[in-house]
Amino acid sequence: MPDAAIIDRPRTDWVALADQVGREIAATAARHDEEESFVEEGFRALKAAGFFKALVPAELGGLGADYRDICNAIRRIGTCCGSTALAFSMHSHLVAVPAWRWRHEKAPVEGLLKRVAAEGLVLISTGGNDWLPSNGRAVKVEGGFRVTAKKTFSSACQMGDLLVTSAIHHDGAEGPEVLHFAVPFKAEGVRVIDTWRVLGMRGTGSHDVSLEDVFVPDAAIVARRPPGKWHMLFHHVFVLAFPLVYSAYVGVAEGARDRALDIARAKPKSAALTIAAGRLENAFMAAEMALDRMIAIAEHEAPGPERTNRAAIAHTLAAQAAIETVERAMDLVGGASFYRDLGLERAFRDVQGARFHPLQELPQLELTGRMALGMGIDG
Repeated sequence: MPDAAIIDRPRTDWVALADQVGREIAATAARHDEEESFVEEGFRALKAAGFFKALVPAELGGLGADYRDICNAIRRIGTCCGSTALAFSMHSHLVAVPAWRWRHEKAPVEGLLKRVAAEGLVLISTGGNDWLPSNGRAVKVEGGFRVTAKKTFSSACQMGDLLVTSAIHHDGAEGPEVLHFAVPFKAEGVRVIDTWRVLGMRGTGSHDVSLEDVFVPDAAIVARRPPGKWHMLFHHVFVLAFPLVYSAYVGVAEGARDRALDIARAKPKSAALTIAAGRLENAFMAAEMALDRMIAIAEHEAPGPERTNRAAIAHTLAAQAAIETVERAMDLVGGASFYRDLGLERAFRDVQGARFHPLQELPQLELTGRMALGMGIDG
C-alpha cells in the first residue's frame, strides 16, 4: 500500500506547467527548425519541471501523473514547438508502457522505472522503425548477446541515456526471435550518426543510432517474441504510445488553428472567410475527437486485438484530421501563410509526420478489414 505522504501529495497541474514551458521555448522553435538543430532548451525545461519522471508511479519514486494529463500537456507544448512535444512523447511512451504493466500485470519493471525517477534518465525509442519485424542481428555469446544494427528515427538521441530497442536472434531452437532490451548510450559500440535532414519536425534530432557488436547481457533481455506477429507487448505499446505521440500532432494543428483565427479576425469579413473558418473548426474538432477516443481506449479498454484495432482506426482519423486542420488554417489565411514568419509553413511541414508512424493508413485499413471479416489480426 502507498504511504499517506504519497496519497496526500498535491495534484500537479501538468497542463499549466506545459504552458509555462511552451512560453519559455516558443521563441526558439523557428531557430531550431531553420538550423535543423535539436530542441535542447525544450528538453532541459521539461526535465527541470519534472516531466521526464511524471509517468513513473509515485510508489516507485516518480510523480504519478495521470496518463491523460500528460497527453494534454504534450498537446499544449505542441502548440508552441512540435519538435519538443514529439521528441518528449517518445520518452513518455517508454515510461507509460512499463508503468501500466507494473500496475496491472505486476510485471518486473520497477528497476527501470525507479532509475528513471531517481537518475532522471532520458529513454530513446527505436520501436517505430523496428515495429513488428524488428531489425539487426543478435548473436549468442557467453553471458549475453552481441548486437549489430542500425536504428533510424531515434528522436532526442543527443540527450539520451538508454536506447530502448530490439534485434533478431536467428539461432534459437524454435526459429528466429526478437529480443527486446535497453543499452546505455555510453556502451562501447553505440554511435549516433548525424542523418536528420528532413521535411518537418527538424528539431527532434531523430538521427540514426548504430550498434556495432554491442554486448547485451542476458539480464538485460526483457522480452522475447516471434518476428512479424502481434504480441501482447505490442498491443500494449500501440495503444499506450500513440495517444502520447498524436497529442503532439494535434497540438501542432491547434497552434496553426489559433494563429490562423487570430489573423482572420482582423480581415474584412465575407462569406468565403466565414466558410473557411467553419471548415477549419470542423477539421479541428475531428482531430480533438479522434485523439480523445485514442486516450479513452488506452485508459479503459482491455488489451488485445479488438482494442488495438479500434485504436488503429482512431490513430488514422487523428492523423488525417490534424493534417487537414493545418491545411484549412492555411486556406483561411491565404497566400500570407506561405511566409515562414507566420509559422504556418512550419506547422504544415511538421504535421506531415503524422502520416508515417505505424500503423500507416494502408496497413491500418488492412488490419481493420481483416478484423471486420473475422480473419484475425495477423496476416
